[in-house]
Amino acid sequence: MRRLPMAILAAALLNGCQTANEALTTSATPAAVAGGAASAIAGDMAGRFAEQIGSPATTTIRFDNDETEYATALEAALRGWGYTVTSQKKTTKSQSSIALVYSNDAFEGQILARLTTPSISISRAYSRTAGGAMPASPLSVLRHN
Repeated sequence: MRRLPMAILAAALLNGCQTANEALTTSATPAAVAGGAASAIAGDMAGRFAEQIGSPATTTIRFDNDETEYATALEAALRGWGYTVTSQKKTTKSQSSIALVYSNDAFEGQILARLTTPSISISRAYSRTAGGAMPASPLSVLRHN
């Protein structure tokens, strides 16, 4: 008989630990970045990426260009910094290949842009302007071991 009230009390305490479904979200809202904003963000992120990764002479960047304005602008910006950009999985033995993944998420009226490789992730928030976009945060750099 003593076990029943203890079980009810334990269930009541554990029930208080639950949260409502709408309080937590696991999905991010992808931001549609186009026009001047795509060029401005891609240009800035490519420059910061070049600072972190190093020499473009021996590095090939692999990423899937999904034909969005941002992907096209990012590819052009990386090429402008001297990198060879490809969507092929294999590269020549003389060049090292770095897989690059990018994303843009909308959050509180800003765009969070990220570039990720197996060794590093960089991100920065941007605010849209009439001429494109401007950085709204410092650059965040995460080095992977």
